[in-house]
Amino acid sequence: MFFVDTLEFEGLGNRSYLAGGAAAAVVIDPPRDIDQVIAAAARRGVRIAYVAETHVHNDYVTGGLELARVAGAAYLVPAAAHVSFARTPVADGDTEDVDAGLVLRAIATPGHTPHHTSYVLEEDGRGVAAFTGGSLLIGTVGRPDLVEPRLTEQLARAQHASAHRLAAELDDDVPVLPTHGFGSFCSSAQADGDASTIGKERTSNDAFTLDVDTFVQRMLAGLEDVPAYYAHMGPANAAGPAPVDLTPPGRADAGEISSRLAAGEWVVDLRSRMAFAEGHVAGSFNFEGEGKLATYLAWLIPWGKPVTLLAETPEQVADAQRELARVGIDRPAAAATGDPAGWVRQGEHLVSFPRARFADLADARRRGDDVVVLDVRRDSERAGGHIDGSVHIPVHALHGRIGEVPDGTVWVHCAGGMRAAIAASLLDAAGRDVVAVDDGFDAATEAGLSLISG
Repeated sequence: MFFVDTLEFEGLGNRSYLAGGAAAAVVIDPPRDIDQVIAAAARRGVRIAYVAETHVHNDYVTGGLELARVAGAAYLVPAAAHVSFARTPVADGDTEDVDAGLVLRAIATPGHTPHHTSYVLEEDGRGVAAFTGGSLLIGTVGRPDLVEPRLTEQLARAQHASAHRLAAELDDDVPVLPTHGFGSFCSSAQADGDASTIGKERTSNDAFTLDVDTFVQRMLAGLEDVPAYYAHMGPANAAGPAPVDLTPPGRADAGEISSRLAAGEWVVDLRSRMAFAEGHVAGSFNFEGEGKLATYLAWLIPWGKPVTLLAETPEQVADAQRELARVGIDRPAAAATGDPAGWVRQGEHLVSFPRARFADLADARRRGDDVVVLDVRRDSERAGGHIDGSVHIPVHALHGRIGEVPDGTVWVHCAGGMRAAIAASLLDAAGRDVVAVDDGFDAATEAGLSLISG
């Protein structure tokens, strides 16, 4: 008998896997914080015999090297990947005996990267699980443009071929178990569901339903901007990441928070967008701990800039610290918790800004108020329909483009409220009058706001 345990990392939109038999297991694409993987193996009562990477990751820092060292496991890395550490190189067709009757077989599936490798767990010679990394995803494939622009079309064609190879070699009932596709920007599109099989993908995935030329054209036309921090992930993983340090950061009092803001450092408030709008430290930024913290903070922050975390509880700081370590933001400079009133010096006050719905925006326009509507959604979202007369700056670009926002009170919106809250905090810190629209975009039409497509 075999098992497959899934470890979900919702903030990054990724999954890792622990798979094996009664005594031994393999870990596929582990996270930086390996304690979770070790605990999962302990619950199963199995030894981690192998740690396998499908590719050198561009969206997070791997824990593979450290996990292999701690567990005494063989570290399987595609042979063609350029890395600076000792590992067990894996080539197409290589096999490893995981446990009695269980074999891990490597299948070269270039496309997401030139060296990308999928792994098939075989029980008594039959494939029972396909770990497809950033190759064949659920309803889509991994994006091919993260390595080198001159290779993008070539890799997109390789993605199509790799998907077909997997379908040719595996039975229709074999589960497809990708690393990316659950919100990760390594995916060329959002995953179509939570689980899938080779057979389901064969009938619904563009890689199978479209000819290669149409597939490539459609995929390349739909690629979104690449998160800025991706530029640092590949080199870190190729060099061999250092072990993660999750010891609590030092406690910051009001004076230290003020000093760090004055020095140009980032002070990040992890509380809900509602709490932040009601009262926050002037100059701080709001990245909700329950949102896509790692993705958006790592995307916006100047790389290497010290960050201080503010939260209601130490547990919230610890959760954020863990998530940020996964993308290479290793050590918060300091942290503060408790009552926000204690985060400002005596005689100073928390500041606030209003939240609103699209109906409130429509009312303000009808009154003739001096309203600037700022849309911080992605390009593809805006192309599906946007408010007439709105200004468009995606949230990940706003920090460097605040000077482009016209004068007036800025009503900032996204598709649901989270990104608008980030943007509102950036604008508020820059001294702009801002209103955060905390509403679903469908409500814009219901409110009578005129929308334009394209």
